[in-house]
Amino acid sequence: MEIKEIQKLIKFVAGSGAHEVSLETDDFKITIKTSPDATPTDSIQQPQTLPNVVVQAPTAQNPVIEAEASPTAPPADEQEKTDYLMTIKSPMIGTFYRKPSPDKEVFVEVGDTIKEGDVLCVVEAMKLFNEIESEVSGKIVKILLDDSSPVEFDQPLFLIEPV
Repeated sequence: MEIKEIQKLIKFVAGSGAHEVSLETDDFKITIKTSPDATPTDSIQQPQTLPNVVVQAPTAQNPVIEAEASPTAPPADEQEKTDYLMTIKSPMIGTFYRKPSPDKEVFVEVGDTIKEGDVLCVVEAMKLFNEIESEVSGKIVKILLDDSSPVEFDQPLFLIEPV
């Protein structure tokens, strides 16, 4: 089984609401466990929490990979603050940049007011710089990544308070 297949399986199990899934073949055994209080969240308003993966040392005949999904819920007062926020997510895998080039200013800062279609950042993938535009008008509440950080598909980038 390829790593990408394992990652897809972990994401699927984490979002399905299942508490434990085991898969065993002649070559390997994989067990994916989620915490009992984990609930599937498929909302655009909350950042997605990916499962933590713990790889155990494999034996010669039965390598074992355990994955545990334990999304951490923010405190109740912080949860109320983020319920109305929009999350802008990365449409691709690549490298997140806040500036169009090293010698230029950042596209947006926390507190900036933006409108739909404004460029928020660029994601570089295979030497192509893709501008990520805002889907809503509002105010930048939080920038979730540092400049030059690797980014995954559908990873939250910005929290925006819509107007």
